[in-house]
Order: sequence, then structure tokens, then C-alpha cells
Amino acid sequence: MLTLNLSCPSSTVTFPQSRHQHPINASSSLLNPNLLNRVQIQGTLHTSFPLLHKLTSPKLEASTKVSSFSRIYGHPIGISSKPISQVQDCGSKISQLNKTCGFPSGFSSKPRFQIPKAASEANPERGESEAAVSKPKATTAQLALIFGLWYFQNIVFNIYNKKILNIFPFPWLLASFQLFAGSVWMLALWSLKLQPCPKISKPFIVALLGPALFHTIGHISACVSFSKVAVSFTHVIKSSEPVFSVVFSSFVGDSYPLQVWLSILPIVLGCSLAAITEVSFNFQGLWGALISNVGFVLRNIYSKRSLQNFKEVDGLNLYGWITILSLLYLFPVAIFVEGSQWVQGYHRAIATVGKPSTFYIWVLLSGVFYHLYNQSSYQALDEISPLTFSVGNTMKRVVVIVSTVLVFRNPVRPLNALGSALAIFGTFLYSQATASKKQKGGEKKN
Repeated sequence: MLTLNLSCPSSTVTFPQSRHQHPINASSSLLNPNLLNRVQIQGTLHTSFPLLHKLTSPKLEASTKVSSFSRIYGHPIGISSKPISQVQDCGSKISQLNKTCGFPSGFSSKPRFQIPKAASEANPERGESEAAVSKPKATTAQLALIFGLWYFQNIVFNIYNKKILNIFPFPWLLASFQLFAGSVWMLALWSLKLQPCPKISKPFIVALLGPALFHTIGHISACVSFSKVAVSFTHVIKSSEPVFSVVFSSFVGDSYPLQVWLSILPIVLGCSLAAITEVSFNFQGLWGALISNVGFVLRNIYSKRSLQNFKEVDGLNLYGWITILSLLYLFPVAIFVEGSQWVQGYHRAIATVGKPSTFYIWVLLSGVFYHLYNQSSYQALDEISPLTFSVGNTMKRVVVIVSTVLVFRNPVRPLNALGSALAIFGTFLYSQATASKKQKGGEKKN
């Protein structure tokens, strides 16, 4: 029977379940700090409590020792000279003691949810891996919502973009307004603190100049293509972007396995077949889509090289600043190219559509949804793997093509449909092959 005698003779705490028969005087333990330094447990002498001597308050020191002793023997002791909240101030020392002795303490200098953060600060590599593991995965419903918004916004943009270009064939002005709408949207998010604004520095702006220039080229070229040919044909040609990605990346030193090169063959064949059989074929529309592919591929390649030192900027903020710089690039050139025709074109568009408000709504929807679908694509990429994103992007192109064909009732020949399907299927094979290449590269690196 283990008996603990307190300083008051009439106060005795009894532990009937203990197998040890060692009476301990609690008052003497309070006066003698060295009493608990040597505790005999089942015939073994342990001297593993040196950290308790560092506590400044004698009362707190004694209460902490008694608490540690009670947890060693499996009995809770409610003796403390201070409230628990004050005892927690020395939690870091007790935590070290428990780690040394192998006993759980129950006291911690940090809340439980802050412990992984401290571990990541002590070991960055382990912290990153734990953070990746602890990041909650998106549920099926969330993914469905993300993909649904992404597809819906892209469809709305393509429909109203083409409607405007049919009555107001000035793609330079329309592309500039779309970049303007995206710039205003991002400035509003940053001003309202709905999106954290990145720290702006001169090296960051300089690093963005190249990607923003290529983004401008890609955007205006696609808009020119939309103004000349059917939306479905532009998207079929734009599905050949992996061909340009492989070719240009090979020029800068990247290597690709054989299956990647084989996957671009059906893309080339399908795009060629679709171009030959396209009813609305136009060389300006074809070259606009091809130049758009070149611009976006060079933007991606240049971004990887120039923005390596700014990885703390997330994708949405990066796209926001690229949009702002692209607007500064594009609008002065738009004034020079077609500015003299805008007034007359505006009056013809109003006469065609009937109401000025309808024209304004179409322009506004094209600008807002252009930015929204790009924003949703970045959010989708944050929630899913690159492979799933590539597959989703391929399926998005199919949905857009089918939707625009139904809305605008574009005639589609059987060979044209076959070529479009073949090109999109090649894009799917390319996404599979490149994902396999990245996975093998990661395994070798690990």
C-alpha cells in the first residue's frame, strides 16, 4: 500500500492499486527538492529528472515533480501550487522530460495543431512532406463543382466572345477589354483582402515581362482566330499545343521518351484532317490559332526559367499580374492597329443588335468570364493532380466544341468530326505520356 502523507497530519492520500509499499511524506518532498531525483521502479534506479531543477518557483517545482511521479505510477494526483494554465508555461521543459523518460505528459507549450508547424520549422523537408500528407483532399462533390464551374465559365466566354466578334469584328479591342476586366477583378480582390496580394519588387516585375509578353501574343492571336473562323475549328487547332510544347522544349534541352513523340502524331493528323474539311476555313484563323499555341508554349517555358526565385507567389496572383502587364502591352498596339475603326464599328454593332444595353452586357460577360474560367483552372490545378488536370482540360475542349457547334449551328462534315476526335484523342495520349514521364523522373530523383 502506497501512502502519501501531506504536511497536514490529518490529510492522507491512499492509492490502493499500487504494488509498492513505500510511504512518502509530501511535505518533506516539498522541502527537499532532491527527494524525487532518484525513484526506484520495480527494482531499477532511474535518475532522469535533472530538468526539474531548472524550474524557478519551488512550489511549482515540487508540484511538477509530484505530477510526473503520479504519471509514472499511473495515478492522477490533483496537487498543484498553481493553476494548470500557469503550469503549462514550463511545458517545453516537461515535454523534454517526458520524451527522455518515455512517458506522456499532458502538458505542452503549444496547442496540438501547432506541433506539425514546429516540426516543419525544425526539419523543412519532413515538414513539406507532412504538410502534403495532411492537406485535405477535395471530395467528389467539390471536384464536380470545380470542374462544373470551369467548364461552364469557358462555354459562356466562348459563346459571348463569338457573338460580339460576329457583330463587332475588332478582336484587338475586345481582347484588351478582357484583360482590363481581369485586371480590375484582381485589384478588387487584393483591395478587399479576399486574395493576399504578393510583395512587389523590381526583380519580380522584370521576371514577369517575358511571360506577360508571350501571354499577350497567345491571347490576341486566339481572339483573331475566333473572329475569322468557327469556334470549334479554333479549338481543334489549339489542341495541337502539345506539338509545339515538345518541339520548343526539345530546343532548350528537355528530352522526351518515344511514347510522347508518338502521341503527337495523331494530333498532327487530326488537325490536318479537320483543317482540310473545315467549312469556315480561313488562313488568318488558322495562323491565329497556331501563333496562339506558340505564344502560350513560350510563356510556359519562359515562366519556368524566369520565375524560379518567386515560388512563394501562388498561381492566381501570378496570373493576375501577368494580366495587368499584358493589358499594358496590348492596348497601345490595339489603338494603332484598329483604333480608327472603332467608332464606326460600334454604331454598326448597335444597329445590328438593336439595344446598346445588350451589346454592353455581351462585352461585359466575355471579359468577366474570360478571367473567371482562367481563375477556375488555377483553382482546379491546386486541388487535383497535373494528370487529372490534363485529362479535364482535354474533356473541356470537347465540351466547348460540342456546345459552340450546337449554339451557332456550324455545319460539321463527317471527316471534320473524325479529324477533331483524332486530334483530341492524341492530346489525351500526350497528357498520359507526359504524366508518366514526370512520375518516373520524380522516382529517379527520390
